[in-house]
Amino acid sequence: MTLRLILIVATLLAAGCGSRHDDPGVVRFWAMGREGEVVAALVAEFEQAHPGVRVDVQQLPWSAAHEKLLTAFAGGVTPDLCQLGNTWIPEFAALDSLEPLDAHVAASSVIAPDDYFRGIWQTNRVGGRLYGVPWYVDTRLLFYRRDLLAQAGFPAAPTSWPEWIAMLNAIRDQHVPGRHGLVLPVNEFEPLVALALQQDEPLLRDGDRFGNFRSAGFARALTFYAGMYRAGYAPPVASSDISNIWNEFGRGRFVFFVSGPWNIGELQRRMPSDLQQGWATAPLPGPDGPGASIAGGSSLVMFRHARAKPAVWQLIEFLSRPDIQARFHGLTGDLPPRRTAWRDSSLAADPYARAFGEQLERVKPTPAVPEWERIANEIRLTTERVVDGRLTVAEAQRELDARTDQILEKRRSLLDRRSAP
Repeated sequence: MTLRLILIVATLLAAGCGSRHDDPGVVRFWAMGREGEVVAALVAEFEQAHPGVRVDVQQLPWSAAHEKLLTAFAGGVTPDLCQLGNTWIPEFAALDSLEPLDAHVAASSVIAPDDYFRGIWQTNRVGGRLYGVPWYVDTRLLFYRRDLLAQAGFPAAPTSWPEWIAMLNAIRDQHVPGRHGLVLPVNEFEPLVALALQQDEPLLRDGDRFGNFRSAGFARALTFYAGMYRAGYAPPVASSDISNIWNEFGRGRFVFFVSGPWNIGELQRRMPSDLQQGWATAPLPGPDGPGASIAGGSSLVMFRHARAKPAVWQLIEFLSRPDIQARFHGLTGDLPPRRTAWRDSSLAADPYARAFGEQLERVKPTPAVPEWERIANEIRLTTERVVDGRLTVAEAQRELDARTDQILEKRRSLLDRRSAP
């Protein structure tokens, strides 16, 4: 148990906060951000079909959700059902706070694992058990100005690293004042992690006990990433240095950027009408062809101490139906995790979403360890030092392994204790 969690427990016990609701007809559902606002409309339909069940939706801001969930766990007041970022699932599974869902899925006539994008489904499995059902998905790919790329002599987006470099060289050689081929904020770790997931070697080794950043694959990814700045393709700036990425994209300050599906709607709203046909999306290029990217998004989890487990599972099934997922996409812009939902006309006819559908077939989960977000932060800090020349690639690899091994020290101790005779 972490020091932070111990302090939370002590605070709650001192306050006498240990009660929870006991009405099995009420499903307490915690949802975050925009999804928490929108899901209420769908929940009303569920309640009509299940007159004995009432769903109490509580909306949480993403900025406070993680701490609130830890506090709820420490005080024994977790919700019945929750939207959980899939990188948080290993942490709450390690706390033994989540209900395993394998038996529920096996008996379900609604949820078909083979209908889900494989990499997304895998983010919900920890230690061989299923702890969540994907609700919506997220990944990173290329947004690009197809008109500016055509001016540089290329009619289509790159599918491999060599093709991408050839395009970036051509854009640089045009010598357009104020234009770069790519914007790649140095304080965002996701693009580098996506490039690293395209390699054969995993990011952690020996049962996720140690870092594996000294592998040849990570060296290849980091060298390629750092080379973007050294060759002048991307300026070494942070996201805070970019006043408005959509305006800068529209002004032609850069041709490519790497981002997620939320920027489809932003660009449709913010780009001038005469440029709406001038941009497009494309899957990430890989070393030798179409590449993998990060498997992100949120899942629906049932907490172990839920009082209304049958009703909770019914609600999970309802929200997992392909027709409901298509409607949810229409309300939020979130991408559905089931291939069947992508047959809906709102997605099938969307040229910007199509590339995400292709990319989702090639997504990989980040390591399923509770410490992943701390490791990701170390990746960000270390690669910033590579970009500004304070570390070589080899030095960064050694430093990342050392820091990761330190972060995973408690994990190794616990695993070794479990395996001891």
